[in-house]
Amino acid sequence: MVRLTLAPLAAAAALILAPHAKAQSAPAAPATAAPGMRPSRPPPQPTWVLTIGFAPIVAPAWQGSSDMAFSVFPDIRVNYKDEVFFSVQEGLGWNAVNRDGWKIGPVARLRFGRQESNGGSPFLITGGSEALRGFGDVDIAGEFGGFVQYSPAGVLGRRVALRAEVRRGVGGHEGVVAEPSIRFSDRAGKFRYSLGLRSTFASEKYTQVYFGVTPQQGLAAGLAPFSTGSGLVSAGISGTLTRPLGNRGQHGALTLLTGYDRLGNVVADSTLIRQRGRRNQFSVGLAYGYRFTWK
Repeated sequence: MVRLTLAPLAAAAALILAPHAKAQSAPAAPATAAPGMRPSRPPPQPTWVLTIGFAPIVAPAWQGSSDMAFSVFPDIRVNYKDEVFFSVQEGLGWNAVNRDGWKIGPVARLRFGRQESNGGSPFLITGGSEALRGFGDVDIAGEFGGFVQYSPAGVLGRRVALRAEVRRGVGGHEGVVAEPSIRFSDRAGKFRYSLGLRSTFASEKYTQVYFGVTPQQGLAAGLAPFSTGSGLVSAGISGTLTRPLGNRGQHGALTLLTGYDRLGNVVADSTLIRQRGRRNQFSVGLAYGYRFTWK
């Protein structure tokens, strides 16, 4: 719901393409044995899992835009046991600590650049925005940092995950980004679903790149200059609903994705947002993925 990060339009996909959006077969039900026979053991977990899919998404053309765009994002995920993970949405990470509900480790993400001609996103199909003309392009940025995640046992049986990531950018921006979130996931019949609360905080070196208006940009775009600060960039909710296809997902899975975010004052007060953007951001999409496994 659901975190490589694609900006600006792809940022919406990164937020709503959550881990539960991947096409993953449902665990096999515990086998029952006939009287006098030993119960069979559950099947061993695969060593490698590769998920390949795609996600058509309608979202703001850039974060804060009032113009909508339609893009088709790749949904590629690789997991080695429960140790190393990679995906277009969540980046590359390692669960260096993985016990008692805790996962802690390093993570690296990629934030694609922003094009002033249409709002960015290399996966744009149609739509876009001309509101950024005069602002210039924003280069691609790498973001490097770490994460902490905790899933308490309790009555919810580790169905709640509290997570926080902190990353520093290199390239397109050199700011610090912090993303705390909480997610609940469960099953209802043949469906899997998740609901999440999320937020993004960032330093001035980040917010000024994507929301600030320099005197030169203001002159070219016809807007008053505006300098941002550090603080809350956005806060919102996300949800996914996944339906495995075939027997235990043998034909992949379909996932409905939706999200809503509201920009914080530190960026919403920018003349770019007040005159050419929108504080409330909505996203919706549908993803399909197929899973391959190796022992």
